[in-house]
Amino acid sequence: MAGEIPDLVALERTGTGKGAARQARRDGMVPGIVFGGDKDPLPIQIPFNELLKRLKAGRFKSTLWNLKVEGHEDVRVICRDVQRDVVKDLPTHLDLMRLRRTSKINLFIPVEFVNEGAAPGIKKGGVLTVVRPEVELVCTAGDIPEKITVDLTGLNINDVVTISSVELPKGTKPTIDRDFVIANISAPSGLAASDEEEEAAEEAVEVAEAPAEE
Repeated sequence: MAGEIPDLVALERTGTGKGAARQARRDGMVPGIVFGGDKDPLPIQIPFNELLKRLKAGRFKSTLWNLKVEGHEDVRVICRDVQRDVVKDLPTHLDLMRLRRTSKINLFIPVEFVNEGAAPGIKKGGVLTVVRPEVELVCTAGDIPEKITVDLTGLNINDVVTISSVELPKGTKPTIDRDFVIANISAPSGLAASDEEEEAAEEAVEVAEAPAEE
């Protein structure tokens, strides 16, 4: 289970319909609705500045939230839609869906790299280049992994870590079908330059030793 599911604090909204929604916006709030989970829809509102900050942080719609509404039990939700003003591109309404423990959702899970000291390539001065610090996985809402662990033991310079070479948490799978790169160990710039010079020198020798055409 993921260690931290971020809180999303909202207020219950009194009244429904366009008039109540317009009033919420005049009060500096963004109206929304919480649906699903075999319960009645719950009209809510979230402070505009708070929601805008969350949206700017990115991945709002692929984050599992712990929704806190006074007078109601906390519930896990995921955003299904954020409606925006067509001119200003600012949020005007959001739809949140309650999740059952068995619900399947797409979430970005952080990647942790371990045993760098056991990687010969890093000992030689190679650099671990992280291509994907997070990987989007299909997870079950009641069993979200805290992280993906990548063991660097035995990796050398120019070795590549792909998703197929990583043991994923039980019950998860990548949202991308192809075998994409997570990280690689690249040669340090000095070593890379010397290798290029060495290859150039070898090519020059081969050309010099090549028999002349008659």
